[in-house]
Amino acid sequence: MVKDIQLRVSLVEEERADILLIKASQFLDISRDKISGIKVLRKSIDARKPKIIFNYKVAVYINEAVPETSEYTFDYKDVSKAKPVHIIGFGPAGMYAALRCIELGFKPIVLERGKNVKDRRRDLKAINQDHFVNEDSNYCFGEGGAGTYSDGKLYTRSLKRGDVRRIFENLVYHGATDQILVDAHPHIGTNKLPKVVQNVRETILKYGGEIHFETRVTDFIIKNNTIQAIQLQNGNEMEANRVILATGHSARDIYYLLHKKEIALEAKSFAMGVRAEHQQEIIDSIQYHCSGKRSDLLPAASYSLVQQVNNRGVYSFCMCPGGFIVPAATANGEVVVNGMSPSKRNNLFANSGIVVEINVLKDLYKYEHFGVLKGLEYQKDLERLAFTAGGRTQTAPAQRLTDFVNGKLSPTLNPTSYQPGLNSAPLHSLLPKLIGSRLRQGFKAFGEKMHGYYTEEANIVGVESRTSSPISIPRNDKLEHTQIKGLYPCGEGGGYAGGIVSAAMDGERCAEAACS
Repeated sequence: MVKDIQLRVSLVEEERADILLIKASQFLDISRDKISGIKVLRKSIDARKPKIIFNYKVAVYINEAVPETSEYTFDYKDVSKAKPVHIIGFGPAGMYAALRCIELGFKPIVLERGKNVKDRRRDLKAINQDHFVNEDSNYCFGEGGAGTYSDGKLYTRSLKRGDVRRIFENLVYHGATDQILVDAHPHIGTNKLPKVVQNVRETILKYGGEIHFETRVTDFIIKNNTIQAIQLQNGNEMEANRVILATGHSARDIYYLLHKKEIALEAKSFAMGVRAEHQQEIIDSIQYHCSGKRSDLLPAASYSLVQQVNNRGVYSFCMCPGGFIVPAATANGEVVVNGMSPSKRNNLFANSGIVVEINVLKDLYKYEHFGVLKGLEYQKDLERLAFTAGGRTQTAPAQRLTDFVNGKLSPTLNPTSYQPGLNSAPLHSLLPKLIGSRLRQGFKAFGEKMHGYYTEEANIVGVESRTSSPISIPRNDKLEHTQIKGLYPCGEGGGYAGGIVSAAMDGERCAEAACS
């Protein structure tokens, strides 16, 4: 017999290794020797009150063995001689599209402009230390996409888009910790993701798929509104009649190419703002009602904030407890910041994007002459502004949080995790009113919601501009482009996802459509 039950465990009780057995025995009113095992299904922390509670959902096995294997299986088969499906981009959407193609008996041929994870590290070092951006290999482009060097956050609200559990189980199959199957807000960590991504690559190659790194697509050969071939940067052409376009939200050259070829695109609302960085101890003290070091049983605290300001949302995005701010530019002459965390989330700093919703239909009237590309051009202008304000390197413009709100230049800045360094700049006057004024009001409101958040000990760093794509690529109910037969826009770059898991689910769906 198996019983699913909910258990509440205090912080003191959590120290006991056998506490779940004790609690389950009491809850079910049975002796402990009748319980053959307990499987944790879900774990979360309730820290809303000073008495912190761990909430567990567990399966209690009564006189029955706990199964040792997952109910999920992945039926990969030899596809070396099967019909091909071309996949452009090897981020989460492209990876999961390739894996699903193999399960369905089709051969994935992946074209990735960037390098593999090992070689990619050298280019990340060059950004941080030499301030040089390789436009094909950086924090956004390369094996695993932007997800490889991110926090690896797997939380998603896109529960209706596919089987979330299947996505998680496949990550575990490829080497991720099975803790992601349990945590309410699971993450893998930037130090663990590269190995998982490498294992996915090895699976694809083992079963007959192809992956071509440092292979940038520069054109599509289209006849009678049907895709015929792909042209590569080296001048070669590849015949292709089923193409999954999974290039991510930063592959601007693809948007320009499609626009030039008069292939339908649509402008899409998005968000932009800054990164806010606090000492992790400050966030811990607020969230856990503690002073000094948090309990070793508690993870680095996170937060989620939202406020309506002048009919636009101001909210936290991609919050990274115990993490780092990283340079996410994809070209020289721009500064873009993002966040990531290692698996233990044990860095001294907490950072989060704090961004403002931008309504593409109402807010960008000065950019209307760019048509569907108006949001992209707006992004680029702010990234160039940040580059100039930072000192024309990857040094980022920054300001103390309180100085930003009060409209004062910061004579000094707080310590930071951002390796290229910070330059004091008047972001309060540099950011457009659309963003800056709403951020200033938003930060005040956040300080009222989280007492201690609004402090001179925090920095804001600009700009957080790549939250999502400002463009979507339309597709029909068969997930095919509305105009071009055989082209399947996919993932974040198509405007159909907002993170690792939702992109992975969309990759699977597009593979199923392309293989049908």
